[in-house]
Amino acid sequence: MNSIKTENLSIAYGNFEIVKDLNLNIPKGKITTIIGANGCGKSTILKTIARILQAKSGVIYLNDSDIQGLSSKSIAKKMAVLPQGPQAPNGLTVGELVAYGRFPHQSGFGKLMKEDREKIDWALKIIGMDEFKDRPIESLSGGQRQRVWIAMALAQETEILLLDEPTTYLDLAHQLEILQLLEKLNKEQGRTIVMVIHELNNAARFADYMVGIKDGNIVCKGTPKEIMTKDNLRKIFNIEAEVVIEPINNKPVCITYNLV
Repeated sequence: MNSIKTENLSIAYGNFEIVKDLNLNIPKGKITTIIGANGCGKSTILKTIARILQAKSGVIYLNDSDIQGLSSKSIAKKMAVLPQGPQAPNGLTVGELVAYGRFPHQSGFGKLMKEDREKIDWALKIIGMDEFKDRPIESLSGGQRQRVWIAMALAQETEILLLDEPTTYLDLAHQLEILQLLEKLNKEQGRTIVMVIHELNNAARFADYMVGIKDGNIVCKGTPKEIMTKDNLRKIFNIEAEVVIEPINNKPVCITYNLV
């Protein structure tokens, strides 16, 4: 079963077509990572699925329902989106930003209820930012801000998480923390997670399913072992790579590469 499915999806900026006739299936309850070179259309595809961008043509299905027939609030109850490089309005505290994730679950005047506050506190604690709840966003480092944005997505409490470069600005330890957290949400809560990730080894390590994109088209799709091959990496990135299977997680790792 697929959580997200596109049929003949085409996306354009003005007269410039970025993606043409894309047929993409995102498996339900799995972690999917999307890889590809800069400018290949990865983020554009994610934004269009999230309805941040409007498709030129084609259909996007969310749990078998045409996304165009769903209200924004209905979509937000099912799918949380973390775009690349999000910006918060000046003057917000950490807790106030995370509280925006509860908007789809509120009614009336949008007053935070006990359950909302519990979810906000849970999200901050799980990403290790609970002590920063009353801090202004602008006082945080880039990595800390990224973790707060992820907390907002978690507080939204959706079955699907779309994340565009969720480990941007994070050091190696915090990258691992965030990716292991997302893996835990997937394994323990069955959440479907879709991530655009540049770092190939992380993309392979944490994925159940991978999609390789080049020039707005799917070059390959399958398990990490099926995707992380010399031939596929040559097609996607124009590199000659050496790939081995590492013994701890039994996942493919790119140990070195050169330009073709």
